[in-house]
Amino acid sequence: MNLTGNWSYPTSIKFGAGRIAELPAACAQAGITRPLLVTDRGLADLPITAQVLDIMEAADLGRAMFSQVDPNPNEKNLDAGVAAYKNGGHDGVIAFGGGSGLDLGKMVAFMAGQSRPVWDYEDVDDWWTRADADAIAPIIAVPTTAGTGSEVGRASVITNSETHVKKIIFHPRVLPTVVICDPELTTGMPQSITAGTGLDAFAHCVEAYSSPFYHPMSQGMALEGMRLVKDYLPRAYADGTDLEARAHMMSAALMGATAFQKGLGAIHAMSHPVGAVFGTHHGTTNAVCMPAVLKLNAPEIHDRFRLAAAYLDISGGFDGFCSFVQDFNDALGIPRKLSNMGVDAARIDDLVAEAVKDPSCGGNPVKLTKANLRALYEATI
Repeated sequence: MNLTGNWSYPTSIKFGAGRIAELPAACAQAGITRPLLVTDRGLADLPITAQVLDIMEAADLGRAMFSQVDPNPNEKNLDAGVAAYKNGGHDGVIAFGGGSGLDLGKMVAFMAGQSRPVWDYEDVDDWWTRADADAIAPIIAVPTTAGTGSEVGRASVITNSETHVKKIIFHPRVLPTVVICDPELTTGMPQSITAGTGLDAFAHCVEAYSSPFYHPMSQGMALEGMRLVKDYLPRAYADGTDLEARAHMMSAALMGATAFQKGLGAIHAMSHPVGAVFGTHHGTTNAVCMPAVLKLNAPEIHDRFRLAAAYLDISGGFDGFCSFVQDFNDALGIPRKLSNMGVDAARIDDLVAEAVKDPSCGGNPVKLTKANLRALYEATI
């Protein structure tokens, strides 16, 4: 093992029920006086969003909102958001919502001061250095789901609306200045979103734990994140008002996203093209792909997951862990095949062509090729 690494850990996090009330103080901490709230269309008219706008207005922060955000946000959403930001004379962004609202909000703050197309800042080599770092607006992230972990991430996933390819846009200063994790904001999530986002967090932990790179802090965080999902996702799924379960799931989400600095793998390499082409829910897609990926990676991760299974109180070592994953999916209403989510096997060639180029391939313990990715898709669709 190569015992070298470049490590970076999250930002200021205000965690706990009711802490959305501290939004004005968070804005002051970030130096924001005229924020733009960026969220998705589904959240725009909900009571939790009205609550946040009321808090903003009461603190003389206005109540400006941009909500033209698709489930898989694209550059058209981004251009519209940047226009709203500039036209409103804003000086910072409150990114509010699940992965789509958080990712798009972070990119509005990033792109509002840049002069090049967003694709010029893709997470390739050192392309991030092309950006004017001083022109990136401050960001406050407020997650309303427990899965993506984008609130503690330095990147966003944006879909190219013409090519239907998801791109990861990265810059260190895209990391939000302040995060408010208030589990009360997640209690209204429907069961399907609770399951899909929760299993997204689980996938982040599993892939980080599987990654061959050296990052012992992430390794420990991934292991405990898996335990939190195992113990508390069923409770949150069964009773959306279970605030203890919701809180632990929010912790698992930000832990998974922090842990995957160690790397992601085939689950995400497969999921990104599927989501871009077919518009599937990202976390649910990850969950469907996980059993096949565990089987592919077995030769490299068997012993590691034997230890994880013992920590998680799962009998049977690696094989027991794999059985648990499928049973867990089933109990949470996750389909066994991507075809049940509208994915057409006739597009496998297109999916493989994009998956093999996905940056997540680099963190998979077994080298990914067109051949084994095709086998994964055939097994999963």
